[in-house]
Amino acid sequence: MVACLLSILVAAVLLASPASTGSDRWLHLEAGDGPGAGRHVVLVSGDEEYRSEEALPQLAKILARRHGFTCTVLFAIDPESGTIDPENRTNIPGLDALVSADLMIIATRFRDLPDDQMAAVHAYLRSGRPVIGLRTATHAFSLEKSATYRRYSWNFDGPEFTQGFGRQILGETWIAHHGHHGHESTRGLLAPAARDHPIARGLHDGDVWGPTDVYTVRLPLTGDAQPIVLGQVLAGMDPDDVPVTGEKNDPVMPVAWTRTYRLADGGRPGRVFTTTMGAATDLLAAGTRRMLVNAVYWAVGMEDQIPADGTDARLVGTYEPTPFGFGRHRPGVRPRDHAMDPEDQ
Repeated sequence: MVACLLSILVAAVLLASPASTGSDRWLHLEAGDGPGAGRHVVLVSGDEEYRSEEALPQLAKILARRHGFTCTVLFAIDPESGTIDPENRTNIPGLDALVSADLMIIATRFRDLPDDQMAAVHAYLRSGRPVIGLRTATHAFSLEKSATYRRYSWNFDGPEFTQGFGRQILGETWIAHHGHHGHESTRGLLAPAARDHPIARGLHDGDVWGPTDVYTVRLPLTGDAQPIVLGQVLAGMDPDDVPVTGEKNDPVMPVAWTRTYRLADGGRPGRVFTTTMGAATDLLAAGTRRMLVNAVYWAVGMEDQIPADGTDARLVGTYEPTPFGFGRHRPGVRPRDHAMDPEDQ
């Protein structure tokens, strides 16, 4: 019996990457050396269009390898095949990892999760721990079955949590495409009042760029929200394209901001960074990645450790993201296929 158990243990060790562990349903990246040592970041993917299932593993690798954060990446999973399926809106296993999280990074879209999974999100938010929301997280949830957590839906019309998670936690819900989707990309300009903000360290106008378009947000932003990056709408899909003329850039919409959230039912206040950028292809721009890594440091209260020239945002390993679009996710991929090779630099 002992010999049998020993054989199983040895096999498990041989099969596991020393840098990446976990079950078939999520990806766990152990920390390397860096200031983030001892802190746990949980990254929640699940959108049909912008390939968060590719973006968040790469961001997690940067945080783990370059900065010493332990990271757990969660995915929308087909319960029958065990493969990543962004079209499945009702299942993101592993959200219990939020119990030990120091930061939640979320990039979901219209998820209709069961109560046991939403309960983990709710408990995290009541604790007042920080949140980073990317792209479609402004409309992260569309809860059609849950009476308990329906108020988190993007279009909730109740008086005390109007427009749900997006508006109440991140600062905005889904309104519209401001740029011409798929035709007008986004150049980031530092908000004039935010040039000395820790998240802006090492960033210059034009460093933040993405082929995704600017989203419409209501101005001014709510509460204590502070714009960090403004999104200049470009006339094409290249970072060197000229800005469009007219109302789309007058005024320029914020595409990244900070704010504070607090749940009304006894929750503690917490830091939030929201960006309407964050598609997998947006992460090809070093400035976009640096903005996100800087935001992680700020969110967990480590802004004094952001260097004057910004954080190290070099890609880890090979990163060839799928262009955004519906029905374009790579079929048959499992969380372990995103494991970090110890040799990746």
